[in-house]
Amino acid sequence: MTAPRGPVSYQYPDSPVFYRKLNRRFPKIEYGRGIYLFDEDGKRYLDGSSGAMVANIGHGVEEIAECVSEQLRRVAYVNGTIFTNGAVEELARELGEVLPGTLRYSYFLSSGSEAIEASVKLARQFFCELGMHSKWKVISRAPSYHGNTLTALSLSGREHYRALYAPLLTGFPRIPAPDSYRHPGCEACTGEALEREILRQGPETVAAFLAEPVIGSSAGAMVPPVEYYKEVSEVCRKYDVLFIADEVLAGMGRTGAWFSFEHFGVVPDILAIGKGISGGAAPLSAVVATREVVDRLASGSGYFNHAQTYSHTPAASAAGLATVRYLKRHDLVERARRMQGPFFEELGRLRRFPVVGDVRGIGLLAGIEFVRDRETKEPFPRSNRFAERLAERALENGLIVWPNAGHVDGANGDLVLIAPPLVVTEEEISELVSLLERSLEEVL
Repeated sequence: MTAPRGPVSYQYPDSPVFYRKLNRRFPKIEYGRGIYLFDEDGKRYLDGSSGAMVANIGHGVEEIAECVSEQLRRVAYVNGTIFTNGAVEELARELGEVLPGTLRYSYFLSSGSEAIEASVKLARQFFCELGMHSKWKVISRAPSYHGNTLTALSLSGREHYRALYAPLLTGFPRIPAPDSYRHPGCEACTGEALEREILRQGPETVAAFLAEPVIGSSAGAMVPPVEYYKEVSEVCRKYDVLFIADEVLAGMGRTGAWFSFEHFGVVPDILAIGKGISGGAAPLSAVVATREVVDRLASGSGYFNHAQTYSHTPAASAAGLATVRYLKRHDLVERARRMQGPFFEELGRLRRFPVVGDVRGIGLLAGIEFVRDRETKEPFPRSNRFAERLAERALENGLIVWPNAGHVDGANGDLVLIAPPLVVTEEEISELVSLLERSLEEVL
């Protein structure tokens, strides 16, 4: 007989898993339903961040599992350089129905970082096919976050992520991101900063401008002025620069529109999406390009010079197809727009805490910024680890939030993102805020 196992410890070095954090014990989740997760001890967690802003349609959706299971029984994988498949064709068609402007052609990958890498490569190849080989630079912003692969990290304005890998990173130019809380109405909230940087670099060297239309975790759901992206788009057209919109976090209905750039009345040349596109059922992302961009490759070399083993994979595409259809069938994008009012009304209760400097966002994406002094907006010193301590306390209380630090000056600044699944009810929002209030009281 096998000897009974003692208590299992899910931490390093007791488990053979190479965990992302090596100095903590991990609760083991057994299953999820709606906006809740349940661990092996029966403890319930309200998922206030949709995992990593991924589970847009909630947890434990049976029809998504059935769709993926059916595809796996038919065929799980084919080589995308040789074959197409029904799932990827249908997913591209379903996305095409909600893509605005001339955005149409979807290249499916496995993660947001890969989608950013591929977007940058596509911009570079587009200009090379035009014979404009000097165009290679991509201008991004600080703060920002575009992924953890080397090019994506090079383009990210998140210094505490970049510092360790500095010798490996490309020195892309960056400009300040709009900050309507700390610096309302400044030059960074217009197109002037971008135009000045393009001229400084030389327009003949700049291929693209990369930005999260609604800035995600790195700036805490910062929503720039509506005029900002119209000015930015005009600057890009003026200097023959492609606009790449990073919608990995804020896309797929999170802000009350399919893509957050739609709130600003602009359409990018290249779009990167991920996270919510499959609701977490499979690793999936996409690069979407306009007809003009793809036509240039088609009439030139005839191919996109980007190889990826799991591009256009049937199983992952089936997860995306089922998720997009679920979002449409249950009208969850419009629901996120309608829930914005109750969501931010409840979050407004947090303003009674003197450390809450700002509550901002759009749709079902909110950022709560914490400050040492509300009047001066002075941040807590980084040594305080306010955001991390709050997230840890919230987890103990059965609430999952997404902490972030460093947005003020690359080191200091504390915030949490609140982004529940789009199926959240008003009662569940009230429960979420009550748990967050309790956690704040305990941390303070």
